[in-house]
Amino acid sequence: MEQEVTKRPGNWGITKRIASIKVNNDAMKIAEHFTQFLQPEFAGNDELRDEVFRIRHNVYCEELAFEKVKAEGKEQDEFDAQSIFSMIKHKPSNTYTSCVRVVKSANETELLPIEKYCMEAIQNTELHPSNFPREEIAEISRLAVKADFRRRKTDKFKGSAVGAINVPTYSETELRCFPFIAIGLYMAAATMSTDTGVKHVYVMMEPRLARSMRFVGINFVQLGEAIDYHGLRAAYYINPSIFMENLSPGFKCLYKIIQKEISSQLK
Repeated sequence: MEQEVTKRPGNWGITKRIASIKVNNDAMKIAEHFTQFLQPEFAGNDELRDEVFRIRHNVYCEELAFEKVKAEGKEQDEFDAQSIFSMIKHKPSNTYTSCVRVVKSANETELLPIEKYCMEAIQNTELHPSNFPREEIAEISRLAVKADFRRRKTDKFKGSAVGAINVPTYSETELRCFPFIAIGLYMAAATMSTDTGVKHVYVMMEPRLARSMRFVGINFVQLGEAIDYHGLRAAYYINPSIFMENLSPGFKCLYKIIQKEISSQLK
């Protein structure tokens, strides 16, 4: 089963952070800060894909224990063979912060994770994957962000679930852009999807994360009631027209930057 990981509880503060900003006024600054410190990359070779699997192992196996620890330190599954991947790098440290994949389907034998493990979560019959050509559907999954890039300097209270970041390690400007790594990953995934002919995208995520995404205009359509799998998660749908129609003007700037980077690497 699939889920995006931004770490419960708190989703590393993304809800509060996004809700607190004046989206249209601050989004241009976010784009500026994001591109100053963070670099989206398409994982187009074995070396980069291994880095994806190591990030996933760090988050899914070592930190959250959703999966068993692997001796080789890489988390992989049956869907990786039909997937494309991207990551976001922290430029000053040359460290990869996070990763995401887009699982595609070439034929009826290549199910999406949501179809294999969570079909009961899709209660909207009009947007069911079976209604569309297989090559036009995909699923965004295995989104993972390393702990160091979810933590905020303000989380100093004892017992904080996300902990305090090492103050000298990152600047205030860097800290302001870290909560938007997940948004950047979804934008990278959107680019990988549209550039490879995908028209219908599915994702399993926490409803509160979906609500947070609405603050920037990423309006996922909920397909049914939330179910319990590593917490409360629901099935969501989005397509290119929904994505672009609702994306707030300021965050379109960030998307265009990420789109340009990923599209050039895909080519």
